Amino acid sequence: MTTGTPPPTVPKRSRARTFVPLGIAAWLVLEIWLLTVVVGAVGGLTVLLLLVGGLVLGGYVIKRAGRRAFRNLTETFQQQQSGVAPAAKPGNEGNALTMLGGLLLIIPGFLSDALGLLCLLPPVRKSVARFAERSLEKRVRAAAPGSFGDAFQQARIHYPDGKVVQGEVIRDDSPSAYSPREDRGQRPPLTP
Repeated sequence: MTTGTPPPTVPKRSRARTFVPLGIAAWLVLEIWLLTVVVGAVGGLTVLLLLVGGLVLGGYVIKRAGRRAFRNLTETFQQQQSGVAPAAKPGNEGNALTMLGGLLLIIPGFLSDALGLLCLLPPVRKSVARFAERSLEKRVRAAAPGSFGDAFQQARIHYPDGKVVQGEVIRDDSPSAYSPREDRGQRPPLTP
């Protein structure tokens, strides 16, 4: 009979950790291949000008979407301070997708530029916004009932050997736990 702890088990690798790096590598290879094909067809200077144009256009798109988002945020704060409930304006959705499109335009490559331009189209932005809203609503409905504070009631300690120790956080909210310091006159200075 042997004593001791069993050998640690290696946690199973998630599918995302397996396929995301492979997808990024395939995307990079496809971008490089596409660049070489286009350079062979139209020339290096034209490809360089297209890449620089994508960089400039992407920067402009990100700057414009950021300004629009900041302006909307400022208007919302002003409306809340004046006591008016902020109303949702049609056509204001899609700042995140617009910024993603600008970022994809900045990344060198024709495939990323095509995806970036696709993200800038209003019908695509609306359909992605609707899909994201439906997906979020479905996940919220499927979540377990309870308040946000309930999430902090359970504490877990993960040890290196994979064991999980569950516990409960107990707070002492009695007035004696937070008794103020008695005033004993002037306090000494903090510097030595």
